[in-house]
Amino acid sequence: MVRVHLKVEIGADDDNWLAGVSTDFSDAQFTILTSQPVDDGVLELVEVTTPDGDAIVRRFDDAPEVRSYDVLHSGDGTVLVQLVFPMSSTYEARRAKGILPRFPFIIQDGWASGEQTAPQEQLSELTAELAAADIPYEILSVTQSYDSNGLLTERQREVITEAVERGYYDSPRDCTLVELAETFGVNQSAASGVLHRAEGRIIKNFIS
Repeated sequence: MVRVHLKVEIGADDDNWLAGVSTDFSDAQFTILTSQPVDDGVLELVEVTTPDGDAIVRRFDDAPEVRSYDVLHSGDGTVLVQLVFPMSSTYEARRAKGILPRFPFIIQDGWASGEQTAPQEQLSELTAELAAADIPYEILSVTQSYDSNGLLTERQREVITEAVERGYYDSPRDCTLVELAETFGVNQSAASGVLHRAEGRIIKNFIS
């Protein structure tokens, strides 16, 4: 799996109506806290950081894309609003692919930025689609993640976790190899062998 912090310029169309609001209020920051499908569309919880909260709320009144909304909080330069709007084809397609952004993500002045986690192939497809559609985007960071469950055996994980918690890898050490071996009722050579194999797997995985 790959985690990408992506920034994409979004157009003010039926799929990205909030982009139009964000460009009209370019100093405002719209933080999408959560988004989920509901019976009549998509429900989003949005926190808006702006001195123009009342004007933005009035904009929701005039937006045909908004089926309903509730202002949950207004004051101190922020507005917390819950919106329901129709599910767009883009949202539905990305949801089907499992590449919706992680929350929270931010929309400001026509740009959306946030993290997405998906297999390398799916994210490559997404960036290819953006490039083909001539949509400007920036990759702010890329992190390769992996499932560590199969990296170590249960015994290796147990011993190396104990070593970390006891301070074996601290400098200076708070726990000796002899003390660690005694914890598991084995001799020093056996404990050293388990640690060596675990450390080798961790280092090789990190380098690769």
